[in-house]
Amino acid sequence: MNETRIRLSPVVEREPRPARMPLAHARRWISPYEEGLEPAARVFVTQRCFVRLCAHAGSDLDNEVGGALVGRWRVDRESGASFVVVEGALRAHHTRHGSAFLTFTQESLVALHEELEQRYPEREIVGWYHTHPRMGIFLSGYDTWLHEHFFPEPWQVALVIEPHSSTGGFFARRADGWLDPRRYFGFYELARGGRPSVVHWGNLQPETNLDLDFDLVQGG
Repeated sequence: MNETRIRLSPVVEREPRPARMPLAHARRWISPYEEGLEPAARVFVTQRCFVRLCAHAGSDLDNEVGGALVGRWRVDRESGASFVVVEGALRAHHTRHGSAFLTFTQESLVALHEELEQRYPEREIVGWYHTHPRMGIFLSGYDTWLHEHFFPEPWQVALVIEPHSSTGGFFARRADGWLDPRRYFGFYELARGGRPSVVHWGNLQPETNLDLDFDLVQGG
């Protein structure tokens, strides 16, 4: 593939806009592998987007599916910490896929950019997602290559979902740029207005020391 024609990420240095990290409206879901690790950017996911991601993941239980994560890259005004808010998921079309692989073609990437401009003109691609039916949560060698070449920004993330076991996790670079293909992070579920949790992944646990204004519903 011609990388200069299909790169999904920007090629120029940019700075994130300052904003307040929405911790007051979020519940943190923790993976068993993130103790002692700090990602270059924390990940927040809206409930609506989470539901859509799970729906796409469950649409084909035999073959891998995936797409792009759309949202905002920001830096917290007070702490200076970087974070991304995932607000949308664009399904990748024109892919080559099977039970253990997913390949974005040039047509796939062009279509993703066109849909981004049409549906989310004020947003950007903050990462990508794909499924691993019956395989677990990890990044394969090809997954890692794709992430490094087409999502090279420190704040861009990769989400892997295993639809059969209802598990998932985000792969994020550390501050030094290192990406561990076996250790994934959890995320912050954005739930405004007292809405109950929609997260049902059994491999993530809620942080219990937060006094939030919405109920936790495991498995709902």
